[in-house]
Amino acid sequence: MDKSSFAAAIFIESTKPALSPNSGPSTLNRTDSVMANLTTVPKDVRILELHEWKEAALSLAEAFAEDHSCMYFLETPDAAHWTKQQKWDLHLKMMEYITYAHLLKGLVVSAGPNYDCVGLWMPPGENMDDLLTICRSGMWRLKWQLTAEGRKRFFDEFLPLLHDTKEQVLGDRDNDSWYLVYLGTRPSGRGKGYARKVVEHVSRIADAEGRACYLESSNAVNRIIYGRLGFDLAKHVYLQRAEEHVELDIMVRKPVQAKAANVD
Repeated sequence: MDKSSFAAAIFIESTKPALSPNSGPSTLNRTDSVMANLTTVPKDVRILELHEWKEAALSLAEAFAEDHSCMYFLETPDAAHWTKQQKWDLHLKMMEYITYAHLLKGLVVSAGPNYDCVGLWMPPGENMDDLLTICRSGMWRLKWQLTAEGRKRFFDEFLPLLHDTKEQVLGDRDNDSWYLVYLGTRPSGRGKGYARKVVEHVSRIADAEGRACYLESSNAVNRIIYGRLGFDLAKHVYLQRAEEHVELDIMVRKPVQAKAANVD
């Protein structure tokens, strides 16, 4: 998503009534080139549909239950009185909102028999910052659901930092690349190669189109995993409003053709 304009748009849209996440058609807004490349899906990999938003979101919530970047918005001084259940409930809602938005405007890929691994991809030229998507997905609710400090961390720090970093790292490729926004494997599905399948399904499309893939990762262990999938570390950025800063790895995968020809 274009995080800069998304942060502004969500406050404009917050005064409007919301539609239920269950409303609307179950169609995905994808480019023709993406649709053409989705005709062949590998075994154990599925392109999810709108009615599967809850299952996909639950899988991601379990995968990121202890992730520092996700907890960064919930483990705030003014949420010290919140119970563990309250924090989990909002963590799950955030995953539901962003999963639903990607089902509307992006590509949600899953591997494993029980939504074991889920990847949220934003195709080239797409974003989730339009008002209708913000309204339908429920993202606008975060203005009230997060605490005051949580809102500052999410809207004033996190979103602008990710937007500006992606623009800086990719340059003129910013709107012409595949963006892996979230990739998570629930604990029961780990060690089975599901994440590789989710990534490689889209990276093959990106290679065929001659496009880069971009991601942010909050787990240092993932550098090795993503490195094996062709991603190179571009830089580190930090979330700095908490006492302990949260480090994010920025990684880019060049298309195979470009690597072979040594061309950016």
